[in-house]
Amino acid sequence: MRCRFAVLVAALLSVAVSAPAQNSAPPEPERKVVHRVVPTYPDLARKVHITGVVKINATVAPNGSVKSLQALGGNPVLIQAAEEAVGNWKFAPAAEETHELIELRFGPR
Repeated sequence: MRCRFAVLVAALLSVAVSAPAQNSAPPEPERKVVHRVVPTYPDLARKVHITGVVKINATVAPNGSVKSLQALGGNPVLIQAAEEAVGNWKFAPAAEETHELIELRFGPR
């Protein structure tokens, strides 16, 4: 019970101090995504009405698989769901490794 309360408090604090999202469209990855996994909106986020944008820098191998992920911003409750989804994306092959900036928006549907 204490753990849930601590996560809830941390989530609410991070929402309070996060910068508002810009009105511009999120940047598209430079490499084409050939298989995209839609992130699951976390139950905790749904219960306490957490929404927002998660920014992730994905390192993509030449074969198109995601090698590593680095969260650049977003609510911690949403970051985990975003990383789980993007980690399973598949990109078009390329001559060399690339870094792709990905923005995912979370909210009730």
